[in-house]
Amino acid sequence: MAKKNNYPDLIFIGQPNSGKSTLFNAIAGLKAQTSNFPGTTVAHTHSEVNVEGQVLNIIDLPGTYSLNPSDPSERVPLTHLFKEKPDLVINVLDASTLGRSLELTLELIELEFPMVVALNMVDLAEKKGMEIDCKKLETLLGVPVIPTVASHGRGIKELLHAALNALEKGWIGFQIAWSRDVEEKVEELIRRIPEDFPLVGNKRFTAVKMIEAGKLLFDDMLKDIDRPLKKSLDKVRRELELMHDAPAYEVIAAERHHLALKIFEESCKVERGKRLSPLEKIDDIVMHPLLGYVILMLVFLGFFFVIFKIGNPLEELLLGPLDSMRAALSLKLGEGVFFYLVDGFLQGVGGGVAIVLPYFMPLLFLMSFLEDIGYLARASFLMDTFMHRIGLHGRSISPFILGFGCNVPAVVSTRILESRRDRIITALMIPFIPCSARTTIILALVAFYLGPLWALGFYLFNILLLGVLGRVISLFFKAPSPGLILEIPSLKVPSLKNMWRKTFFELKSFLKFAWPILIVGSIVLGLIQFFHFDRYVNIILSPLVEKALGLPQELGVTLVFGFLRKELSLIMMLQALGVGYADLMTIITRQQLIVFTVFISFFIPCVSTVAILWKEIGRKVALLSMALNTGVAVVMSLIIRAIIGG
Repeated sequence: MAKKNNYPDLIFIGQPNSGKSTLFNAIAGLKAQTSNFPGTTVAHTHSEVNVEGQVLNIIDLPGTYSLNPSDPSERVPLTHLFKEKPDLVINVLDASTLGRSLELTLELIELEFPMVVALNMVDLAEKKGMEIDCKKLETLLGVPVIPTVASHGRGIKELLHAALNALEKGWIGFQIAWSRDVEEKVEELIRRIPEDFPLVGNKRFTAVKMIEAGKLLFDDMLKDIDRPLKKSLDKVRRELELMHDAPAYEVIAAERHHLALKIFEESCKVERGKRLSPLEKIDDIVMHPLLGYVILMLVFLGFFFVIFKIGNPLEELLLGPLDSMRAALSLKLGEGVFFYLVDGFLQGVGGGVAIVLPYFMPLLFLMSFLEDIGYLARASFLMDTFMHRIGLHGRSISPFILGFGCNVPAVVSTRILESRRDRIITALMIPFIPCSARTTIILALVAFYLGPLWALGFYLFNILLLGVLGRVISLFFKAPSPGLILEIPSLKVPSLKNMWRKTFFELKSFLKFAWPILIVGSIVLGLIQFFHFDRYVNIILSPLVEKALGLPQELGVTLVFGFLRKELSLIMMLQALGVGYADLMTIITRQQLIVFTVFISFFIPCVSTVAILWKEIGRKVALLSMALNTGVAVVMSLIIRAIIGG
């Protein structure tokens, strides 16, 4: 990421669920921007902030457990960390899991970058009976340690003040010595590194990573290693393995783990016999092997009905003025090209305001609520058994959950899956998950006209179809999926401010990207209708749309626009049929409405999803996904039509 100015770079880095992004957002506010690392689809958030007259670039890197990760999704941001040396590292720790969190801190200290530790979620640590001596921790690490509660804004002013001091004084922390035999081998390798060798950070950090790298992040560095250094590295690894009867990378990991626990024990006291907190009692129920699944069903049922109860009246309220305005324009402007342009513009704007936003905003807000309280990780754990039954890794639930928001980041997140087998299967199934755009269609059509129980039935049918497809696709792969290792964050009271920020960022992305496409698409369709080009499209697609699916021929053109954005299918449906939202059921039957919803929901993924499949998984998988979705959409629509008639 090329620097656009000369302001100091502050990198926020920490383990997943440490509250790092919450802390970043509390500092950056609503002006933070999300963008990709150059040449990749891995996103990071960045902003410029003014602290005591000093402007700083703050950058929020994706969460990572290690600076030498096995997870491919963590490699790009860490490569950025090594190549674009930051002026200051802010290491965010979860105070309630201090012993484990300190392992990443020790790795960062090895890099010798100026650093400040943000000891976040100290309120949760206190509830667990932990009494952390921050001054003692500072003494042991050699860097400032600032207690914070990001969700409530506690400690942020002190953290920023410490960051400015660290920038000025260059605090880099203490290199804590390991056991003598390991330290000797590290020093031996350091002496063998040539002066012109391409270092990662410094000689010590480079030597340590060479010993523990294996086949992970530092492969490229080890390929170009000169022969004498390669011999020294092999010798050091071999001797460490003989002394400790374990692989060299495990020896290094064990040393770091031991040091982290030692620092934890010296700086923290834990009260024994403390009674369970109310949240811990709730957690026992939520994760119960039987009640947990009942609660999971109730949570998502409630999730669904809340969105419907909010979106339905808002939709009716907003559509009335829109239909009245279009009727008045029709009388005033006649049927000329100007009317079609203005009408298309109104349909696009009104579709976003009156149809998409009433459902999209509550969906985003409730998703951020479930994430903020820590329930999504628990849902992943509970769904692990189900995922294995359909032939997938338990970790695949995370991309699936993301898919309910948008399929594009869901496909990108398949990088967390270690085997290509699981990446392919998961990527092929993600386009069948009802994303926010398709959820809008389901709620705005099925729930609005037929009732919420019909829409709920559609969701259950969708989940059943996912299970069947996953099982069928996995039959083409011989190797089974590995087990799941998943960290469960503590349950916590959500922050309304944080939830609003997450909702705002997602909504801003929709307004900047999707809404313009809706408006332009509606205007283009208006022109197509004026010049009657839509007739040719409809005639070409007539065997499928009219003959096979039993839908009005005019809906053929909506499939083309649905490929651009799924929301367009909903807006274009009304525009193609030439009716207002209130009059739709006078033109089509309820059976046709259901068949149309089934087809458009399972039909070919939107162009963004196809593009990201092509880039992330490969051309063959992207083309296979298009064919699979189209085939399933046709087959399921024909089956539904045969069952319900019409």
